[in-house]
Amino acid sequence: MKIGFIGGSGLYELESELTEVHKKKISTPFGEPSDELVCGVMHGVDVVFLPRHGRGHKLLPGELNHRANIYAMKSLGVTHILSLSACGSLQEKYKPRDIVIIDQYVDRTKRSADHTFFGNGIAGHIEFAEPVCPELSQLAYEASETVLSENKSEADVHMGGTYLNMEGPAFSTRAESNLYRSWGMDIIGMTNMAEAKLAREAAICYSTLAMVTDYDCWHPSHESVTLDMIIGNLNANTGNAKQITKLICKRASELVGNCKCANSAKFAVITDQNVIPEQIKKDLAPIFFSE
Repeated sequence: MKIGFIGGSGLYELESELTEVHKKKISTPFGEPSDELVCGVMHGVDVVFLPRHGRGHKLLPGELNHRANIYAMKSLGVTHILSLSACGSLQEKYKPRDIVIIDQYVDRTKRSADHTFFGNGIAGHIEFAEPVCPELSQLAYEASETVLSENKSEADVHMGGTYLNMEGPAFSTRAESNLYRSWGMDIIGMTNMAEAKLAREAAICYSTLAMVTDYDCWHPSHESVTLDMIIGNLNANTGNAKQITKLICKRASELVGNCKCANSAKFAVITDQNVIPEQIKKDLAPIFFSE
C-alpha cells in the first residue's frame, strides 16, 4: 500500500509530517506534473504528496495537467489517493470550515478529452456510477470526525455530497450559483472531477475530502466571494488537513481492499491489442498494461 495525498489551495507541503523524505521529478508521456512529488513515510506507511497547483500556487485550475499528475502517482506505486481540496458550498448545511466527503461529481468543464488516458489509438470505457472508493471515503470521514472532535471545532463532517466541477478561474455568477443549487449540487470546485476519472482508469482508490471555504455567492451573507475570506478559512483548514492525513496513515491497515477500484480497468480496453500502436502500449504500460 502507498497513499498519495494531493494538496489543494492552502496545502502545499507535508514534509514536516514525513520521515525519510526525498523528492522525485517525474516526466510522463503527457508532460510534467504540477511539481516534484514528495515521497516519505508517515506512521509506517509509504506516502507520496503532490501540491496540485505547485509550490507557491503557480498553476490555475485550467492549467493543471491532471493526466501527468495521476500518471506520476501510478508510476510511483500509489494505490490510494486522497484529494484535500478547498471548495465552495452550495447548500446552507455545509458551512465554511466544514468538511464534506464527496460521493458524486458533475462535470461542467470543456476539457473532457484531456481527462482520460484513452484515445490516440486505444479505446475503452470505465464504470463510473460510484466514482469514489467507499473504504477510503469511510476512513477519511472517521478521521475527520476524530480530528475535529479533538480540536473542539464547531465545524461538522458530512458523509456524501455532490461536487460540481466548474471551469474557473472566475468564481460563479449569482445566476450560475443559483442554477447549480436548483440542480441539487452541494459543493463547487474546479479540479476534482478529472482526478477521480483518471484515478479510476488507473485503478487507484480515490476520495475527495472537501474543505469548505465559503458559501459561493448565492448566500445573503456572501454577496461576493473575496480572497481574504477564502484565505482565512484556508488557513484554518490546513492544520486540520495535516492532522487528518496523519490519522489516516495510522489507520491505513483498515484499507483491506474490499472495493472494486483495483479492478476497475481490468476489462476497460476494448481495442484489439494487435492494432494498438507500440508507442501507446509503452506509454500507457503503467496504466493499462501492467501485471
